Amino acid sequence: MAGNQNGKTYSASFEVAFHALGEYPEWWDGRKFDKPLLCWTGSVTNETSKKIVQKALLGTEDANPKGPDFGTGAIPKDRIVKVSTRQAGIKGVADEIVVKHRTGRHSTIALQTYEMGREKWQGAQVDVVWFDEEPPGDIYSEGLTRTQSTGGIVLTTFTPLKGYSEMVLRFTQPEEGARRHLTNMTIYDAEHYTEEQREEIIAGWLPYERKTRAMGIPLAGEGMVYPIDEDQIKVDPFEIPAHFAKICGIDFGLDHPFGAVWLAHDEGTDTIYVYDCFKISNETPVYHAQGIKARDPQGYIPVAWPHDGMNRDKVTRKALWKQYREHGVRMLRLSARYGDEVGGSQAIKPACMDILERMKSGRFKVFSNLTPWFDELRTYHMKDGKIVDVNDDIMAATRYAYMMVRKARTHNPVAIQRAKYTRPIVSAA
Repeated sequence: MAGNQNGKTYSASFEVAFHALGEYPEWWDGRKFDKPLLCWTGSVTNETSKKIVQKALLGTEDANPKGPDFGTGAIPKDRIVKVSTRQAGIKGVADEIVVKHRTGRHSTIALQTYEMGREKWQGAQVDVVWFDEEPPGDIYSEGLTRTQSTGGIVLTTFTPLKGYSEMVLRFTQPEEGARRHLTNMTIYDAEHYTEEQREEIIAGWLPYERKTRAMGIPLAGEGMVYPIDEDQIKVDPFEIPAHFAKICGIDFGLDHPFGAVWLAHDEGTDTIYVYDCFKISNETPVYHAQGIKARDPQGYIPVAWPHDGMNRDKVTRKALWKQYREHGVRMLRLSARYGDEVGGSQAIKPACMDILERMKSGRFKVFSNLTPWFDELRTYHMKDGKIVDVNDDIMAATRYAYMMVRKARTHNPVAIQRAKYTRPIVSAA
């Protein structure tokens, strides 16, 4: 998932060539095949197949082997056995590329399109499927099915201009046990541009699409929740002074990853700093608790949690928040709320708008090394006037901590020692 013209098609064409030829660089530590293959490529139209995929593989849109650039692409000329074309209303559209495998036998690369329809993607047993740009869901499923009996692989290269589509969610929110991997590539990873060229290219795009076309970040519906320049809120990490009050916020991750965030409040300047965070999937409360306590050995930092922590475990019949407390986490007595009086489920937008106002006024800063935090910031967006709660575990944890920042505590060794012996076990309202 990458920005425009960053090199995603170029990279994938060479991977397909590696597999089809059976020739791999020494540094290659990915999947390897030891036999001739049937590979399929997928493009939106015949025209894009010719101009993009065909050109990447052959070095030219011209399927004529006598052309001057034929064989200068991912597949060397001396390994191309035959190129057949099809009648597609466009001259010279490659239908199949037959190449010589290192065994002396032949591999075939068939160039398909989405406009052919799902039926054309049925029937064959395929080893490698490469979708260039997002395919329709039914065609992706057919391509995936082609590899089931062969133990093959499916690769997809695209710029997420459709926003949070089925394809994007398939990889950003994979089901448990899914064998999927997502690589995000940005214009800053594309070394064929100079810094001046990058800035000029980015400036040429419309403001709302720059993050998508430059960074490969899904186009975010009606807009970002925090439409702010990241550099405006980033600060280099520093040791948190003892007089800063700290608080942790967690998002339990009942049917999604668990997220935790730590804030430090400088009351003198009324500035909040996000100084640590982590996010993890498929682990239990005891594991989460270990991660929280490791960041607070003295055990004085209170932990804010959402109202769904009142839900009871089906086996133990204990509320979720109490399970963390029993594992030694300093959970606040009340779930996160805007005021101490009114509990229950809380509106999302008020806290987000407060945080945004702080960002704009320089009173909300984030340590620059917190990559997971910024990854979520870039995709945190609104649709139909509502904040979309997808891939927002760290953002949610940040919000809960912010809502309860009035409960943040400073490091006080005497009070901590006393609390170890006097901390009461109480019920949540």
